[in-house]
Amino acid sequence: MTKETATSSRKRDHLVICCEKPIEAGDAGFKDVRLVHNALPECDMDAIETRTRFLDRTLSSPLFIAAMTGGHPDTLEVNRRLARAAERYNLGMGVGSQRAALEKPELEESFVVVREEAPHAFLCANLGIIQLRDHGIEWAERAVEMIDADAIAIHINSLQEAIQPEGDHNAEGCLEALRDLCEEFSYPVIVKETGSGISAGTARAIWGAGASAIDIGGYGGTSWAKIECLRARDPGLADLGEAFLSWGIPTVVSLCEVRTTGNPIIATGGLRSGIDIAKAIALGADLGGMALPLLKPAMESDDALFAAVEAIHRELEVAMFLTGSRTVRDLSHARTYITGLTRQMIETIN
Repeated sequence: MTKETATSSRKRDHLVICCEKPIEAGDAGFKDVRLVHNALPECDMDAIETRTRFLDRTLSSPLFIAAMTGGHPDTLEVNRRLARAAERYNLGMGVGSQRAALEKPELEESFVVVREEAPHAFLCANLGIIQLRDHGIEWAERAVEMIDADAIAIHINSLQEAIQPEGDHNAEGCLEALRDLCEEFSYPVIVKETGSGISAGTARAIWGAGASAIDIGGYGGTSWAKIECLRARDPGLADLGEAFLSWGIPTVVSLCEVRTTGNPIIATGGLRSGIDIAKAIALGADLGGMALPLLKPAMESDDALFAAVEAIHRELEVAMFLTGSRTVRDLSHARTYITGLTRQMIETIN
């Protein structure tokens, strides 16, 4: 099997495992967060305004369709449906890693279809920081051009690489590559983790390199360590993945770390409802990203996916109403109670 074919095959493996196996691990911390109830909200729930601004674009909601898939023919229909939802509801959307299509252009269609179905949506291209380091700005430009993107997400996934059979174990030179991209690129650069979270110190380095936004990708949702355990044919790698199932910074803790360093911030990792999005906004996020809760309905039908999005929006609107938040900006000032281990971890942030 060639390297190119291996990359594409891995994308299909990931999609099948995410849909058929239990691949979540840990606690993102949202159960320890409670929005303070406003018994006299003094606003009309039917007039709640969920519109928000992100990187100079107006979106109809802070729900972000987080990066999921692409790079294999079997992923095309999923991306088509997700893009239709992004267009229908004016949501931001990120595609999965475009590495496979950059290595093998005949796989581009599973990504190109996103812009075809969502001509007006805010779309984020996706390239791994290792590929950025190894191939330079040219690959970033090709990734953006492939889907006529509005921004690029540079994903960092050190844990997954460490336990993946095909993983890249050398992370030297990545920060310099990111700095070069931010200095020369004409599109916003979003740096995103993929499930282990970002600390305040790492966030400062990312902002210092010139990034436009951070997607914290915290611990407590889809676990790539768990996915790679399920993929592993080598018992040693499976055991290694098992040993690191609890590795990472929970999403709420990561959000509280990163918010001390700057913004804008996308909170992803274990958000499972509109209430979780509301909590994330109250804690300092600009958008709340979801992948797994939308992937399963996207595998089923357009109607199932649209129903899922509308349910999330209803929960968000009710949470806004019950905190007296007429707008997303109001929601960003809503009070929260934080308890348990999440509170203990936040209290250690310097």
